[in-house]
Amino acid sequence: MPDDLYWDDTLLWSERQSALLRRLAAGERVNDVDWEHVIEEIEDVGKTELRACTSLLQRATEHLLNLTLWPDNEAALHWRAEVRVFLREARRAFSPSMRQNIDLPEVYADSIETIGETDTAHLLAQAPPKCPFALNDLLGARPNLDALLAKLRP
Repeated sequence: MPDDLYWDDTLLWSERQSALLRRLAAGERVNDVDWEHVIEEIEDVGKTELRACTSLLQRATEHLLNLTLWPDNEAALHWRAEVRVFLREARRAFSPSMRQNIDLPEVYADSIETIGETDTAHLLAQAPPKCPFALNDLLGARPNLDALLAKLRP
């Protein structure tokens, strides 16, 4: 198998590798498995899933902060809906092994930093300096938005 296929056509590479692995699983001897990249790709699958869940939690946290800082903003209803969507999608993306790898204080700090980039430092002083949420607060079956918002208010 050409070494360049992994870099030049990932789709074709993955199709060929999965076909080879199926043959190998069926007991056939194959020699062309690109083990180095197959292992790398398997490791990356978990990392990608973790990043996706963490990103959704960060977006939800950013919108919760927006709602706290600008409760009367015309976008408030949109932010509330988005929080629900982001948390629902995060719950779907979440798997139990992620619990030990999701750094909520970092998610919260990144959310604060993102909002701070919009020239609202004076308003951010009202937000708690440390993450007020537990993972269960955000990933529960029916997160209570008002309870989450209350945790952000002074």
